Amino acid sequence: MKRFLVILFTFVATTGIGIPLVAETHAASAATAVYQCPMHPWIKSDKPAKCTICGMDLVAAPPAGMALPEGMVSLASSIINTIGVESSVVSRQPLLRTVRVNGAIDDDDSRHRLLTAWAEGRVEKLHVHIVGTVIAAGQPLFDLYSPELQAAQRELVQLSRAGDLAAAALPAARARLRKMGLTDAQLDELLKTGVPQLVTTVLATEAGTIVEKTVYEGQWLKTGDKLFAVGDFSKMWFLFDAYEQDIPWLRIGQKVEITTRAVPGEIIEAPIEFIDPNFNEMTRTTKVRVVLANPHLNTSSGQGHLLYHRVLAEARVLVESPAVLAAPRSSILDVGRGPVAYVDRGGGIYEQRKLRLGRRGDALVEVLEGLTEAEKVVTNGALLIDAQAQLSGEASGHAHATGAATPPSPKLQPDAGAASPANATPALPEMSTLANAAIDAAGALAADDYATYQKLYPGLVSAAKSFSGLPALEPGDNLKSARRSFETWSTAVADLLKPHKAHLGVKIFQCPMSPVLGKGRWVQRSQPAKNPFFGSAMANCGAELP
Repeated sequence: MKRFLVILFTFVATTGIGIPLVAETHAASAATAVYQCPMHPWIKSDKPAKCTICGMDLVAAPPAGMALPEGMVSLASSIINTIGVESSVVSRQPLLRTVRVNGAIDDDDSRHRLLTAWAEGRVEKLHVHIVGTVIAAGQPLFDLYSPELQAAQRELVQLSRAGDLAAAALPAARARLRKMGLTDAQLDELLKTGVPQLVTTVLATEAGTIVEKTVYEGQWLKTGDKLFAVGDFSKMWFLFDAYEQDIPWLRIGQKVEITTRAVPGEIIEAPIEFIDPNFNEMTRTTKVRVVLANPHLNTSSGQGHLLYHRVLAEARVLVESPAVLAAPRSSILDVGRGPVAYVDRGGGIYEQRKLRLGRRGDALVEVLEGLTEAEKVVTNGALLIDAQAQLSGEASGHAHATGAATPPSPKLQPDAGAASPANATPALPEMSTLANAAIDAAGALAADDYATYQKLYPGLVSAAKSFSGLPALEPGDNLKSARRSFETWSTAVADLLKPHKAHLGVKIFQCPMSPVLGKGRWVQRSQPAKNPFFGSAMANCGAELP
């Protein structure tokens, strides 16, 4: 006798709140009934039992004879209303992307100059003592005792007194003294007085700001010794690292919005001038340069500049691409075998499509294959539809053999020697333990609490034993060494947990400038970012990964 059986199952969302879903199907006979877990449909049994992972009651699975064509999922209208399914039309439209970067403001390297010793001698007196001093052209720098310079002056005076007989040699002698650091005004004064100076005042040849000083009173100089480094702060460079995935969005001439805590409330706009084609082999980044005008300010302490040398800054690059076939990012799911989306076919029928994706914008993603224009894709409720597909075994991407548990990905399997519940190959309980341990440890490092981290360290090692392939974790002798070891380990753990972050109720964060990898990741339960690699020094450096 045929009858209808109402199957009640509960899909536990990341918040832990149960959402009832009801699906109608024909029941199979008691002799051939198969029971499976609503949350973990690969856990199956031939009789009512409890899930070995979450402890939920197993429910009767729909019979194979009622399955829709491969890749199709059927939902009753009551289910659609309960889970709030929403769809959006796939269309051709521009991709909008905000590239956020961190960098530093440096002086214009093309205007950077070194002041060196032009003649041998001893520094009798320094007129510029402090790095950061703004100097003008012709300003005294130091007094130099130099017999060599005095001899050259004496030669010039003697030639000038020789009259027409030495007139031809006079320009060469004058040029020699110019190369030894004397200005035309000093040479004219020498010829006027006719008295060579044993101690000569050396003047600045150009204006700028002293950014480095390597000379001291009493120091004996040799020709060519480095004395000062001078930067021109009228124009500055904002330099930042661009990752490989950012390069398709960046181009020369693109406007960049720059902010720095050193100048609160100011947004500085300037174009990208140069993108270095040479990538750093270790960090897989390249340098991008933005040239900034740096106007003078009249302050109580004298004339200064708006932008300071070597301060940290943040920037946004707002990019808009030409129109492409695009779908909302909320419609894309990654089920472990590549991205998929569910197309609304009408009448409660949803079709799973495997996709090939291009660039990802802030709200949209470029679709290269798998969808066509004007199709409707599910943007809200896709995760629950995917759960129904797993429960029903209707979508080909989720088919599992009866009585066997197939893991979503080999990387999720625990170590072969580790104990785990029967039929629990995906090791979600072990993953939950690992996630909790990693979160607590990251919190301790973010709070600069090395003592607490030491207490948590044995738990980290114990939780990691259930998984193969994780890097070694060292406790470290201090906070810095502990963070360096934790960064590599935490990044591997974050990558391991990312496909199941929704089930585990965690968030994955990434630091764009971590000390070891340059792009370290960690696990948290909630916003805001609390960076364990820098702690209080850069507490909020990081962004949540989608």
